[in-house]
Amino acid sequence: MQSAAAFRPCPTRLLVSSPCRPLLSARPLRASAAGAVATRSSAVGPRGLGLGLLPASPDRDGKCRQRQVSCSAAGDAVAAPKAEEGGGLMKTLWLGSLFGLWYLFNIYFNIYNKQVLKVFPYPINITEVQFAVGTVAALFMWITGIIKRPKISGAQLVAILPLAIVHTMGNLFTNMSLGKVAVSFTHTIKAMEPFFSVILSAIFLGELPTIWVVSSLLPIVGGVALASLTEASFNWAGFWSAMASNVTFQSRNVLSKKLMVKKEESLDNLNLFSIITVMSFFLLAPVTFFTEGVKITPTFLQSAGLNVNQVLTRCLFAGLCFHAYQQVSYMILAMVSPVTHSVGNCVKRVVVIVTSVLFFRTPVSPINSLGTAIALAGVFLYSQLKRLKPKPKTA
Repeated sequence: MQSAAAFRPCPTRLLVSSPCRPLLSARPLRASAAGAVATRSSAVGPRGLGLGLLPASPDRDGKCRQRQVSCSAAGDAVAAPKAEEGGGLMKTLWLGSLFGLWYLFNIYFNIYNKQVLKVFPYPINITEVQFAVGTVAALFMWITGIIKRPKISGAQLVAILPLAIVHTMGNLFTNMSLGKVAVSFTHTIKAMEPFFSVILSAIFLGELPTIWVVSSLLPIVGGVALASLTEASFNWAGFWSAMASNVTFQSRNVLSKKLMVKKEESLDNLNLFSIITVMSFFLLAPVTFFTEGVKITPTFLQSAGLNVNQVLTRCLFAGLCFHAYQQVSYMILAMVSPVTHSVGNCVKRVVVIVTSVLFFRTPVSPINSLGTAIALAGVFLYSQLKRLKPKPKTA
């Protein structure tokens, strides 16, 4: 329904003898009023003989149309913002809700995951369970029609395979790091992702960074180094696992550009992530069997003196949150620019570090906190400088 403001009369003063009067009012005049108007119009001068008989000069006609257009535009200007305001508000609320869910799922994933890895030091088994939960969730959404089932060719699966391999390795290395060091320290090291992104993009894609982007990497590297020197839970296994996670995840991003395949209509970001999750489950299954063996069973947990229900429940929740936060991340990426998503990811890392320190009561020294803050500030600066593109040279 059109807003009533669109029909608000134009504030311009109307002359009865104006030739544009019929355009502004279609209401017929009463006979008595018409006579009075005709008499008044005759007194104007010899140029007019009555209502509507004045010669319509181009200037006057133009002014009339200008008044009419101005009046109409004013009405539309009042009505349009209201419509846009409603749609924009709903979109903002929806986007804010997604960001909140993204952070919340990530927090719970890290907490539950760390609790399980503390008592069950088998990161390959844990990672396989998380991929299994994601696979079940993907199949459920395809079967129920929540997400349209993708139609992909063999060539596409071959092209996606390298992405699935590095995705598997990235999550495995992250869990290995979380099992060795504090959650806050793992995420501090993972703040170095932009450093490896710049290096790998330059080597494999030929994308040379600007001097400003390179300068933003200095506080990232310096902050991580400072935090590492003062980290109470530091050990080399956890440190290098987190570094390997950075390399593999950024390799996935580079490969996604290098090995870009022609997607069919149904293969959107959510379907691509679901396919990668299913492939990761099958890729890691033989590795789990031949390395750690299948340990995440009630029999093994009971023989190890662990609370079976507690471990399995936390492991299941960690897997659900693991899949949920990555799904939501892809949904957000479809709505905002990569730079905005990168800034949101930086804020998410801050939130995860702070909540994990409070929850696990991790001892943090002032210098350690300073190093973490410097590294995260460098990540934020990097995300802002990435949006600056060199101006094209004019001939």
